[in-house]
Amino acid sequence: MTTASTPGFPTWVDLGTADLEDAKRFYSGLFGWTADVAGEEFGGYTTFLLNGRPVAGAGPLYGEGQPTAWSTYIATTDADAIADRVAAAGGKVLVAPFDVLDQGRMAAFLDPSGAPFSVWQAGTMRGAAIFDVPGSLTWNELNTRDLDGSRVFYGSVFDWQFRHSTMGNQPYLVAKLDETPICGIQPMAAADWPVDMPAHWMVYFAVQDCDRTAMHVRSLGGQVLQPPTNLQIGRYAVLEDPQGGMFAVLASQG
Repeated sequence: MTTASTPGFPTWVDLGTADLEDAKRFYSGLFGWTADVAGEEFGGYTTFLLNGRPVAGAGPLYGEGQPTAWSTYIATTDADAIADRVAAAGGKVLVAPFDVLDQGRMAAFLDPSGAPFSVWQAGTMRGAAIFDVPGSLTWNELNTRDLDGSRVFYGSVFDWQFRHSTMGNQPYLVAKLDETPICGIQPMAAADWPVDMPAHWMVYFAVQDCDRTAMHVRSLGGQVLQPPTNLQIGRYAVLEDPQGGMFAVLASQG
């Protein structure tokens, strides 16, 4: 059975932010999360909890000029083997695999289109404990200017299979493991994206009411980048926290 900890499945997301204290305020206010701050050996890393269970993380920025951004982590049982696959498939190893004490082993990469992503080899920290309920991760989506190249790359690295679909009037790829949909890949059409916007992974959090959440973001000091819009699967919006971290919310139908 495919689960969130199955190799190849997006298992965790975290935020690198220019203002960790304000991020705690913003996201706790938006999603009802509580912040669990790790010891000094973890550099202030914060785990966000929903009803006492981990759903996402946040930490300070370490690179000068690095933007506030959400990161997607894909589960693996062998981070070193994935690093080899990434390099062989034309990606770049940004951070070589390393141990996070006994929590697990991670590495960070760039895919050939320039989109950053990470992998997580679980130790005592398994990843998110809740998915697909309001306030938790519900979808991950790669936005890329090379749809076919991304399909080949991620298929090679993670053994994903793909179903061709459409989103609006654009082609859309749904990545699958054992017939279970796990994430999406969509092209960055020139008419819809700024020319200087790099390829990136978008994280989607589930909400009960997309419109109410978008209004709440504004009241907390964030911005609405894409107003609430209907999709085949529900209603979504693209939002931004006060430090510029972009994310989406989705109120699913049914």
